[in-house]
Amino acid sequence: MRLAQDPQFARWLDQVRATGGCAHPIHLTGSTTTWDATTGEVLHHYDTRNEPGERLLIRCRNRRASVCLPCSRLHAGDTFHLVRAGLIGGKNIPPAVRDRPRLFVTLTAPSFGPVHRAGERCRPRRDGGTCEHGRPLSCGAAHSLDAPQVGQPLCPGCYDYPAHVLWHAHTGKLWDRFTRGVRRHLATSVGLTQSRFPDHARLSFARVAEYQKRAAVHVHAVVRLDGPAGPSDEPPPWGTADRLADAVRASAHRVVARTAYSPAVGELALHWGAQVDIRPLRADGGGPDDDAVAAYVAKYVTKGAGETGAGVDHKLLTCADIDTAPANAHVRTLMRTCWRLGSLPEYAPLRLRPWAHTLGYRGHILTKSRAYSTTYAALRADRTAHQGHDDSPGTAAEARWRYTGSGHTPGAALIAAGIAEDLAASRAVWQEVAVDRGCT
Repeated sequence: MRLAQDPQFARWLDQVRATGGCAHPIHLTGSTTTWDATTGEVLHHYDTRNEPGERLLIRCRNRRASVCLPCSRLHAGDTFHLVRAGLIGGKNIPPAVRDRPRLFVTLTAPSFGPVHRAGERCRPRRDGGTCEHGRPLSCGAAHSLDAPQVGQPLCPGCYDYPAHVLWHAHTGKLWDRFTRGVRRHLATSVGLTQSRFPDHARLSFARVAEYQKRAAVHVHAVVRLDGPAGPSDEPPPWGTADRLADAVRASAHRVVARTAYSPAVGELALHWGAQVDIRPLRADGGGPDDDAVAAYVAKYVTKGAGETGAGVDHKLLTCADIDTAPANAHVRTLMRTCWRLGSLPEYAPLRLRPWAHTLGYRGHILTKSRAYSTTYAALRADRTAHQGHDDSPGTAAEARWRYTGSGHTPGAALIAAGIAEDLAASRAVWQEVAVDRGCT
């Protein structure tokens, strides 16, 4: 009621609508002045002193739906167009990329110990037996997909928690060695040295990480083969989808990353899991649909560790925070393992304690090679230009801004949530109209 009766309520409402109903907007104070670069005439001046609370609200741009649903939708849309452009062209990427060798690849984590599985796979085996802790090595129940037991270790004492955490911490290194292995295998298969491969072809990719039920990450990736100049260049005649698939399969099974030696853990040799899924993407419609692949990647980029049940979406400041984290016993044990191993000097470069909330996995959820497609920055710049906020030619601008806070009061949060719901409903209606009219 206090907000609605404020004389500047209408302007505040305009600001909230401009953020899309952002749940945790950033508060800025300052000014921007634009003038003619030739004459020096001031063309436009904006100052927050005339705004409600003398501040301007802008989006938080958090990708996690559990933190800010409106901004996560925007990020998912950007991700969809980023991945889609690398599949069929657009956003300064030529349409010819659709005819290149393209694969949708899934790489999994190895086994760290037997876990409860959904469906028939969790039924007892004839050779079940028990482990050294006296627990059965198989389960007599057929769990549903959403059963809380799915993904939990059959015996926590037998589960290799240090290997699980260290595998997460080395996933980036495994991926880097995997892509180098793909290039090496392609070069060797056609009689080239690895150093000459960039003169003949270029490997491009976009990948996203997803937590499984057992709280282990697996990676989905779009992999494309171009000519040496990138998307605008045709690959060599030997660059076929089958040869690329063979290289992906061979590299996934051979790549190894070794951990630093630790008296507590030893030295571990880390690999990708045995399950490697490779699906060719064909321009003639065979295999997965390009738009479906882009939508699949965009869906997972908005999910944080907390939403999947594999961690939380905020950093843990102390070990005591683990006990109050909204997670199951398996995930809490992984967090404690991160905290314990993070105190060892040999694992200091892995920064396991700052990343305990994501179970040791660090880095961006989505990464891509430079030549795969456009960038998030370019997509945001295009959106700004479309909204008419770009600088016109022949003008200069000076901006002075200062951060003053973030978030909403409880009352403002209710109004912002209603605006976000209204915008989402309007977007859904327009999508239905577009489908009815045959638009893409």
